[in-house]
Amino acid sequence: MNGSTTFVMLTLSGMEALARLLRAVRADGAVLRQSFLAPPWSLLNEEAPPLTLYTVLRGSTWVVPREGRAALLTAGDTALLRGPAPHRVADDPGTPPQVVIHHGVRCTRLDTRPRSAGEPLDLVTGAYRSTDDVGRRLISALPEMLTVRAEPGTAVGILLAEELAVREAGQDLVLDRLLDLLLVRTLRAWFGRPDAAPPAWYLALGDPVIGPVLRAMHAEPARPWNVGLLAATAGLSRASFTRRFTALVEQPPMTYLTGWRMTLAAELLREPGAKVASVARRVGYTDGFAFSSAFKRFHGTSPGLLRRRDPAG
Repeated sequence: MNGSTTFVMLTLSGMEALARLLRAVRADGAVLRQSFLAPPWSLLNEEAPPLTLYTVLRGSTWVVPREGRAALLTAGDTALLRGPAPHRVADDPGTPPQVVIHHGVRCTRLDTRPRSAGEPLDLVTGAYRSTDDVGRRLISALPEMLTVRAEPGTAVGILLAEELAVREAGQDLVLDRLLDLLLVRTLRAWFGRPDAAPPAWYLALGDPVIGPVLRAMHAEPARPWNVGLLAATAGLSRASFTRRFTALVEQPPMTYLTGWRMTLAAELLREPGAKVASVARRVGYTDGFAFSSAFKRFHGTSPGLLRRRDPAG
């Protein structure tokens, strides 16, 4: 198989898996703001929310993560940062914090120096306050910080700014959905870049042996999979299959399968009218107790609590 064919398989299979991850994205009471800043500015986002997006509408700003290299954003650029690690947004990486943002909401001003006549910044910020709004699997697939240049931030950022400027019925819902749109478009652009660093399972979809197995697991989560059946699907012995799968996906086959089932289960539980027993069967569990135990180990909460907590249900 030549390199170009492998790349096509990766792209098609990866987009399918990415689409499944993105279906779980649904903001509920997200934190959104538009900031107009003149130098010097430096905002420290302490104990950051699970995901924070910054889109520059005018001017430029540095985004400085706790670890790794700072990134300069200019008009139209979007940065996505994964919490809870703190990060700063500043006119210069060396500018000390002037304002501390606590848990993405409350602010403490540290510095009241007069503003300069430098280039002003028009910045839209959106933050997901709970991992339930995005999904653990998606968050774990992302680096601490990623940036997307020019598009897709501009158009959605402008819509967010326009909606923030009005006070009309349903505004919170509109803002939540616009933030979801910004996140989806940003991630779609980033995952499609050749220099992106997607997770191991995403890359493994392009493997001619393990890729078909992953797609079968994704398509038929309720099938009574075991290592022998998965190995037969790959055309390998159990030992060879387990070694190859673990090396590529960085997880043993059954561990990956459980994670996929729990990700899908959380998505299904948010559907209107969903029943825990029905969801358990759709992801391969005939024993409701075993399903609930696996779900709680993976998500940190019971399926019943998640079901009752979600406002759509």
